[in-house]
Amino acid sequence: MTAPMEAARRVADAVLYEGYLLYPYRASAAKNRMRWQFGVLVPPNYPGEPSGSVTECLLEAPGEDATLDLRLRFLHVRGRTVEREEDDGYWPVPKLTVGGRDYLSFDEATEREARATLSLAHVTAGRRTIEVRVPGDRVFENIAGPGGERTGRIVCEHQPLDAELRISAERLPGPYGLVRLRIEVENTAHWERADAPREEALRRSLVAAHLLIGVSGAAFVSLLDPPMWAEAAARQCRNENTWPVLVGEAGRRDVVLSSPIILYDHPAIAPESPGDLFDSTEIDELLTLRTLTLTEEEKREARITDPRAAEILERAADLPPELLERLHGAIRHLEVPARTTSEDDTVTVAGVRIAKGSRVRLRPGHRRADAHDMFLAGRIALVEAVFLDVDGVRHLAVTLEDDPGSDLQREQGRFLYFAPDEVEPA
Repeated sequence: MTAPMEAARRVADAVLYEGYLLYPYRASAAKNRMRWQFGVLVPPNYPGEPSGSVTECLLEAPGEDATLDLRLRFLHVRGRTVEREEDDGYWPVPKLTVGGRDYLSFDEATEREARATLSLAHVTAGRRTIEVRVPGDRVFENIAGPGGERTGRIVCEHQPLDAELRISAERLPGPYGLVRLRIEVENTAHWERADAPREEALRRSLVAAHLLIGVSGAAFVSLLDPPMWAEAAARQCRNENTWPVLVGEAGRRDVVLSSPIILYDHPAIAPESPGDLFDSTEIDELLTLRTLTLTEEEKREARITDPRAAEILERAADLPPELLERLHGAIRHLEVPARTTSEDDTVTVAGVRIAKGSRVRLRPGHRRADAHDMFLAGRIALVEAVFLDVDGVRHLAVTLEDDPGSDLQREQGRFLYFAPDEVEPA
């Protein structure tokens, strides 16, 4: 695997497991009973969700010797059912406790990947279809009691999956050697039970489906920020249920991630992150701290819910203080603002010059939607600063004159903000 593709895979793995299992990582949590919301391609006859996706992107390929490295990646739901042994056979149960150990019925997932290498000349000559076939399987694990007697079993099962990749490309007119690449992913599983529960359809679905597309002998063109000469062609690209972006180091244009989640070009995993927490828009520090506050009973349930949940618990418990401190925040780069405020900044209200140190009476306007603002009406405040925002609009930073905590707010820079038309000179 090339270094750019390896870097892209780390980002793609985060996409693959986005929403796999949400905090508090327990099967009993309501939000974990409706799982897998991103990139789900259901069987074609199952209603309400898409069965396919379309990716269109641009290549700058003046020659004919470019090669495509295509990888379809997704999760394959693995049913895990606990069954209790009875005189007349095995019966599925939500939970089974044997010898002080709990066994829980809860679906897992297995990573799948289908790969293809094609020449660009091959796909510009005509559409190519690649069939993806993943066979089903079933594994039994016996559950023994304290004396070795068999009390139940765990049945882990994959349903078979069928899908197609359809790849085509066309050269666009013009001097820049632009090629529009089109890749369709379609779940082709036979399905007739339109009224079946979603959990059953998920077992025949491609979950968190996305594409990694690498190229050699050519370069991708950003669809988010195309050069001027490619803007019209970028606008004509049609993407359905997916979002292609450049991945890898800034400036590289040899790998695209077509993701079910909206991303910017060149997304990256924060170096401070100790591991995946699966939560959409995850905040590592917050989720790690909240994981540490789970009760012992909640942790016990999370551990038996899923092996990856158990891994999160262990990682959070063993995280050294210096690594936890790193999660608190990081400065990636600093920029000097175009204009800074100073004590000389002023604004005129009702013919009176208002500046730092001025006293004003608050008159919250109709633009405000916070009910707390009604309690500020008529209060006297001290202007701490006059700020200018990026649109050139002035705002007054104030503290309440009769607030005993104003000194602390001033020290921490925590102010109330009002527009000039929301105050009057006191």
